[in-house]
Amino acid sequence: MILQTRNLGKSINSPEGELRLLHDVELDIAAGETVAVIGASGAGKSTLLGLLAGLDIPTEGQVFFDNEDLFSLSEDDRARLRAEKVGFVFQSFHLLPHLTALENVMLPLELAGREEARKAATGILERVGLENRLRHYPKQLSGGEQQRVAIGRAFALHPKVLFADEPTGNLDRHTGKRIVDLLFNLNEEQGTTLILVTHDAHLAERCQRRLELDEGLLRRFE
Repeated sequence: MILQTRNLGKSINSPEGELRLLHDVELDIAAGETVAVIGASGAGKSTLLGLLAGLDIPTEGQVFFDNEDLFSLSEDDRARLRAEKVGFVFQSFHLLPHLTALENVMLPLELAGREEARKAATGILERVGLENRLRHYPKQLSGGEQQRVAIGRAFALHPKVLFADEPTGNLDRHTGKRIVDLLFNLNEEQGTTLILVTHDAHLAERCQRRLELDEGLLRRFE
């Protein structure tokens, strides 16, 4: 298993008292699996994603990432694990506005000390159909083009797990379908585990399995 949780829970303090965002989540995700996390707004989907990626700290329970107990690691070691094994795609793209498309994709490669980062990033952007947009800044790109840059950046280091949080949320239906096709094609090529949060039923149906959260409880496996 690439990801496992045991009795995973998350609570926060609110003016009304303790608010439980997740309750006793037990989860096993195999390497190479595609998984959709679905549920109403406020059900705990993005909270679960943040915990699985080690971006947030649980109140109780454990997350095992590639056989490592994630929260027994220091914050620096968790950051190093993410840099080496994790990719992210977000609804709002999260591109650096002062960097070109090429530079945005080169950045994680350079931080990882990869040789020929420019050549590798150019090849990735060609793969996502942006060979004519290498020197464009995010503000010069459409939403769909920005998301393609973000996907290229996410796959640049061949991550073991890619987390996608509403990856088509800011895109029209036609552009969203193209982005989904690209996401799944690259995922299959690289053998990455894909875990995505979505409200889109069609996108969820393309995954091998769906997990439904209801008020912080994992209700159903498919």
